[in-house]
Amino acid sequence: MRSKSLRAQIGMLILATSIIQLANGFFGTFISLRVAIEDFGPTKSGLVLSSYFAGFTLGALRCERIIERVGHIRAYAALAGMVVAATAAMPLLAGPLPWLILRAVIGFGCSGLFIATESWLNAKAEPTERGQVFSTYMFGTFIALALGQLLIGHAKVETAEPFNAIAILFAVALVIVSTTRAEPPRGTASASLPFGQLARAAPVAVAGCTVSGLISASFYSLVPAWMHDEGIARETIATFMLIAVLGGLAFQVPIGRLSDQFDRRIVLSMLSFGFAATAIAVVYLPHSRSVILPAAALLGGFMSTLYPVCVANAHDQMPADQVIAVSGRLILVSGLGSILGPLIGTSLMARFSIDGVFYFMAAVGLLLALLAVARRLVAAPPSHQERTFEILAPQATPLAHDLRDLPMRVPASQKPE
Repeated sequence: MRSKSLRAQIGMLILATSIIQLANGFFGTFISLRVAIEDFGPTKSGLVLSSYFAGFTLGALRCERIIERVGHIRAYAALAGMVVAATAAMPLLAGPLPWLILRAVIGFGCSGLFIATESWLNAKAEPTERGQVFSTYMFGTFIALALGQLLIGHAKVETAEPFNAIAILFAVALVIVSTTRAEPPRGTASASLPFGQLARAAPVAVAGCTVSGLISASFYSLVPAWMHDEGIARETIATFMLIAVLGGLAFQVPIGRLSDQFDRRIVLSMLSFGFAATAIAVVYLPHSRSVILPAAALLGGFMSTLYPVCVANAHDQMPADQVIAVSGRLILVSGLGSILGPLIGTSLMARFSIDGVFYFMAAVGLLLALLAVARRLVAAPPSHQERTFEILAPQATPLAHDLRDLPMRVPASQKPE
């Protein structure tokens, strides 16, 4: 009976997070299109698109303490309420500065929601079922993100209706989690790790997480806006983004197996080179559906696997007792890359159209490939640790993923009934 109750609670948490990711998948593409319509200019548009990632990164650094102080349910309610309020305020305060602030608030809140959910799942799942639980969690995440792209084709982007729909989805997730019965335990504090120590031990992983943030944020923020400006139908934009997300899902398992069998730096160099080659090919190949949609799948697949391979590589290089500290530093550099990506990309797009963005993404991907190969030539491959490649969600949502391994204290008074 207790096992059935726990499974129901876990299922409700996964459902709530899938609803949030449905809203996020739709929101990310929608805001890119809406900013293009508002015509804020390249610099202001880049700032608005980057502000979500800035808030998300800050949330990854600060929300754990908030959750520890007030508890998971109250923190979740406060953060979700913050996201709902900021989303609802956006159509009322249309302008680059208000939207910059509100998108940062939404990013901060979403980061906290993911941290709360994943640490909560870690607390509730039995050790023998944890892998299955998180596989279900990530599968729900990818499907929800994909469905979010499909909504774009039916949205009235120029109106306030999409903002209202997104706010409703976040509110529904809040209702689901707020009615969960058991309060989960809190996590222990993680050990500190000087950033320089990680950069010296795993330079490829640090560079790779930065490049992953740059590429992913540039792609998901700027490509839909450019397609809209080119007069491409929203149904086609939605299909393109959907294929990119599904490509990311399809690449996870085979790349994970390769990463666990071979030197991760070689796998990373192959992924980076593959992304760079595909990005350049997109510039020169005919822009027909039969060519662009397979290219979208490849771009999404290469992008989505850069970060988890880098995370696994970093953990190969570092002691097991620093797993949380290592993850926190990688979260930070990925977030910083996500902030810079749209800022640089909008400037390039203003001068060179979308070709400049693809060349930029290809260039940083190629640099990462060369760095990984060079590092492989001068340093012997580390032995793979027990902690292996994990499936992570696209669009910066992996920022909280490693809290699943956080050791948990379970006071008797807080154990679920």
